Amino acid sequence: MRILLIEDDTVLGAAVRDQVAGDGQSVDWVTRLDAAGDAMAGAAYDLLLLDLMLPDGRGIGFLKTLRARGDVTPVIILTALDQVSDRIEGLNAGADDYLVKPFDLSELSARIGSVARRYSGNPNPIISHGPLDIDLAARSIRVQGKPVPLTAREWALFEAFLSRPGQLLSKAQLEEKLYAFDTEVESNTIEVHVSRLRKKLGSAVIETERGMGYRLGKP
Repeated sequence: MRILLIEDDTVLGAAVRDQVAGDGQSVDWVTRLDAAGDAMAGAAYDLLLLDLMLPDGRGIGFLKTLRARGDVTPVIILTALDQVSDRIEGLNAGADDYLVKPFDLSELSARIGSVARRYSGNPNPIISHGPLDIDLAARSIRVQGKPVPLTAREWALFEAFLSRPGQLLSKAQLEEKLYAFDTEVESNTIEVHVSRLRKKLGSAVIETERGMGYRLGKP
């Protein structure tokens, strides 16, 4: 997934960014609402992590504006506001989950996984696809019972296919999943990673529509 973190606390923001990236997700981090708006105008995000008290306004207003214009991007609120009334306000504004600071980073990972599975139509964290047994929560894969390790980039790409089974994904859409990783996305990056996934998971795991893109292979 590509995640947008909106958090002005630099210590917490860095910790969350590192945790999310360590989980194999692509993450962009901004510290203001205006920067968040600019980021969303230029990229498609799968999830927002939203602080409520930011230098240029309240996250609740930002969230309400998103929902009012029909934006259904999942949102997890991260805030020090711990009153029941604050939680109710956040959820009623359209948040999908609400995490009170200070929180355990592993709990944040679990909440992100839960929301992602809900939106991808896979509430069960363990799914099967042909010879593959995939644990979405642990981000682990077994091929015919044997564990197969994936790099963070390989998982990010494979997760994109899993979340849109049967849907053709263009090279540009797949590159979006990798932009927030440290190294630059080269012109042949997608081809290289698709080739590696096929070697690790089976040649039929990803199908190519020449000149158009890729899709998850049939089980």
